Amino acid sequence: MIEIYNTLTREKEVFTPIEEGKIRMYVCGPTVYNYIHIGNARSTIAFDTIRRYFEYRGYEVNYVSNFTDVDDKIIKAAKELSLTAPEVADRFIAAFEEDTAALNVKPATLHPRVMNHIPDIIDFISVLIEKEYAYESNGDVYYRTRKFEDYGELSDQSIDELEVGASQRTGSEQLIKEDPLDFALWKSAKPDEISWESPWGRGRPGWHIECSVMATKHLGDTIDIHGGGQDLEFPHHENEIAQSEAKTGKKFANYWMHNGYVTIGEDDVKMSKSLGNFVTVHEMVKEVDPQVLRFFMATTQYRRPIRYSDTTMKDAQANLQRLRTTFENVNFRKETAAEQLTDDEQNIQVINDLESRFVKEMDDDFNAANGITVVYELAKWLNQYIENAEVSAEVLNYGLTMFTQLLAVFGINFETAGLLDEEVDQLIAERNQARKDKNFARSDEIRDQLKDQGIILEDTPQGTRWRRA
Repeated sequence: MIEIYNTLTREKEVFTPIEEGKIRMYVCGPTVYNYIHIGNARSTIAFDTIRRYFEYRGYEVNYVSNFTDVDDKIIKAAKELSLTAPEVADRFIAAFEEDTAALNVKPATLHPRVMNHIPDIIDFISVLIEKEYAYESNGDVYYRTRKFEDYGELSDQSIDELEVGASQRTGSEQLIKEDPLDFALWKSAKPDEISWESPWGRGRPGWHIECSVMATKHLGDTIDIHGGGQDLEFPHHENEIAQSEAKTGKKFANYWMHNGYVTIGEDDVKMSKSLGNFVTVHEMVKEVDPQVLRFFMATTQYRRPIRYSDTTMKDAQANLQRLRTTFENVNFRKETAAEQLTDDEQNIQVINDLESRFVKEMDDDFNAANGITVVYELAKWLNQYIENAEVSAEVLNYGLTMFTQLLAVFGINFETAGLLDEEVDQLIAERNQARKDKNFARSDEIRDQLKDQGIILEDTPQGTRWRRA
């Protein structure tokens, strides 16, 4: 029984999908004007891990995550780069796909783009105007925030509190609104900016309307889960609810999920592009094993903040290597295992009990920190088991399969070394013979030669094995 902390109700709720065995899930994607930083990657990895766990539990997940490819930041980047807005979007969508592939993030079922949904957006806004939830003013279209009775419920704010903040805003836009709280659905075109024809003149969509349109178009008027970063809770997701429910008359999303920030430095400052304290994934994966970054992000409970530092990354690297070593040791030990032993059933039950504990922890609002702790316990058990004089191939295969499946929930995949390259195989055989002959100078020479090729040898009681540096 999976329980989810619902931001809307501020409590854990038993998850019940709209359609049995299937999940409609929408997660706000990036605005594609630059490379994503690891703060952006947190949300992508967190919800990919959640999706993977749902699939592990047998659900079919229709996972939609958009690209915002029309935005003030994209227009600004286009001018700076002497490109068109679509060219900027294409460039950084490709970069996003490259970077997230390196982090082993599964592609969404669908990645809709705003530019491909302009007619849908115009139709959506037209319905809101017909229902008097929106109005046109000087070529712009605004949403009447006060008309939506539950506005502020998601972010737990009253309309009076919001009004105080809105009343302090200044600028020409405020003069053409009916109310300072109203927000833009359609923006009239400015010179030399990308725009489209509409009933209100040339212009482009406001930011908030995009996700309402793409979520309802591709997943239906009511979806199971809507996710995104904590910073999107207000105003973006608040506005999505107001727009969508005003248009459809139905509940927009049954469960709202928000991941915590990535912080940096001793003061735990949120990582963001506006503060300039960010590290892009594009640059980072050139220096750091992407699996280490993935492991670092995926094994923290999604709602908790993550502190990024050299120390936390080194800890993640060490823990991941421990698990990789277990994987390699078990694979190596299988070569000398008996087919079956009399205590196989008992040992398989130990593995099953650990898997049940893993499910219990992850069912509790995707508690990845407790989930990975169970995986460490499975690794410890496997390492102890392979030290026995006799081991069973059936138990090792079952344990390794379970170990691999649980790690896959976190997006971690260890590839079996398999047959070595013929040249490396010959060098290892030659080194083994040199050691038997007590020709240690040649033995060390071969070790160094393999090390130069990125292959680290480890001499264990079971024999020599290798791993990549």
